[in-house]
Amino acid sequence: MESAIIDKLLESYFEGNTTLQQEIQLREYFKQEDVAPHLEVYRPMFDAFAAAGDEVSESEVSLPAKTRTIKPVWYSVAAVLLVAVTVGSVMFSNQELSREEQEALAALKETKKVMLLMSEGLNTGASNINHLEEFNKGTSAIVHINQFTESKNKILK
Repeated sequence: MESAIIDKLLESYFEGNTTLQQEIQLREYFKQEDVAPHLEVYRPMFDAFAAAGDEVSESEVSLPAKTRTIKPVWYSVAAVLLVAVTVGSVMFSNQELSREEQEALAALKETKKVMLLMSEGLNTGASNINHLEEFNKGTSAIVHINQFTESKNKILK
């Protein structure tokens, strides 16, 4: 094989850009007896890779005993229960109001009652104003009659 091609393959190999076929080609090249002198420094590296690939472990591998695992479904059940307990405790613990809050609510109720009474009084007063207009019409008619009578009396005298 031409050393220029091997040089390019080595450059790609060290950059991590070679395919599996190109790496096999490099291994085959360095297994040969006639390697270019300037590439001889890479032979031990490829020999070590080949030896490491041939190694087989003879020790027994034992897997750890199966441990008990909690299924993910139980995590969601536990989360829902936690949220329910939290919401329930917040709702039931805040039912009793402090003394200040009770006094404030009582004052608010009294204020509403007073405002309602004032509103009713104003509405009654507004309806009475309509009756005053009728009264004003009647009195203005009387005033006109009195003025007419006075002017008639002046003329007749």
